[in-house]
Amino acid sequence: MNFDYSPQVQDLRSRLSAFMAEHIYPNERKWHEHTRSAKRWEVVPIIEELKPRARAAGLWNLWRPKSHGGTLTNLEYAPLCEIMGRVEWAPEVFNCSAPDTGNMETLLKYGTPEQVRQWGEPLLEGKIRSAFLMTEPDVASSDATNIQTYMRREDNEYVVNGRKWWSSGAGDPRCKIYIVMGKTDPDNPSRHSQQSMVLVPAETPGIKILRHLPVFGYDDAPHGHMEIELKNVRVPAANVLLGEGRGFEIAQGRLGPGRIHHCMRLIGQAERALEKMCKRATQRVAFGRPVADQGVTRERIAQARIMIDSARFLVLHAAWKMDTVGNKAAKKEIAMIKVLAPNVALQVIDWAMQVHGGGGVSDDFGLAYAYAHARTLRFADGPDEVHRNQIAKIELGEQTSVVEALAKARQQ
Repeated sequence: MNFDYSPQVQDLRSRLSAFMAEHIYPNERKWHEHTRSAKRWEVVPIIEELKPRARAAGLWNLWRPKSHGGTLTNLEYAPLCEIMGRVEWAPEVFNCSAPDTGNMETLLKYGTPEQVRQWGEPLLEGKIRSAFLMTEPDVASSDATNIQTYMRREDNEYVVNGRKWWSSGAGDPRCKIYIVMGKTDPDNPSRHSQQSMVLVPAETPGIKILRHLPVFGYDDAPHGHMEIELKNVRVPAANVLLGEGRGFEIAQGRLGPGRIHHCMRLIGQAERALEKMCKRATQRVAFGRPVADQGVTRERIAQARIMIDSARFLVLHAAWKMDTVGNKAAKKEIAMIKVLAPNVALQVIDWAMQVHGGGGVSDDFGLAYAYAHARTLRFADGPDEVHRNQIAKIELGEQTSVVEALAKARQQ
């Protein structure tokens, strides 16, 4: 394992950091003012203004894998994703935001040439946005085999009926395409072969957005997390991805990179929280001395640095393994970082909030919003419990195999 940044990555890190300093950080207030205004469900002007600049600077679609026309590996993208993740809305400026990156990768990897032309290319151009409809309100969606949305084949169409929620991105007026997971063969003996994924244009008759779902009171406008009803929604049979019964196969291919991208961005959030914590601690005086001189504050600062660096190295290791042996073989490492990164970010942000006192839980410093986002990511792309269970199963299998091999060797 060699985690040295290549000259290309060093150059991109420098250019990306400079872009953040010149265009992103100075416009944070402008973004917040729009998303808290009566126009918050409209496109954010500052993002649209900055997209052409990011593209002209060669900082566009950095997420795109080498296997599908990109120039960076997962390991090379990781430090760039971390920099973008320092500001919650920044990734969209570079066309590197969720769920679009996962949906674009899904289309590039599993879509037909026509599906890529119709939906993938506009997404890659940043002209439209997308949503991924998987989770449902009436079942425990941590077990995706519970999904009840039904896609009935009628001649050359699928008729889709169901209700989805936490459909992130569906609130954006530019959201034009949904990737919907549902059952096309509910009686199949293999529960993992019952599901398929279908492309559903957002303006198809029968689609109704029931409500937006706030997260700790934040509506995340205009992105939004929507509850959506699909009632007798008809789409061409040609809109199925990869083929009937292959929804789980697609989900695994999609979620691997998506999970690690979330973790990379969380490292950036944790770093920024630590910076704010240190700055605040040196500026505030309590009981006759700076807060930074209080033993408990120093202990937390030190522990935060240890935790962030530990999480970063585990992210880099998972990315390296994805690059070298593939997503499937790296599933334990992906699951490990998916558990660790949100929990590390939450703890560091919590300590930063504590140093800020009452201001920490207000919207003045961005920590409360960062906390809400990080807490959500302990559910998104699978809850902690599911990932821990998978890690334990893999570890048990590996350890048992080692024990058996040693036992056989002793007998020979």
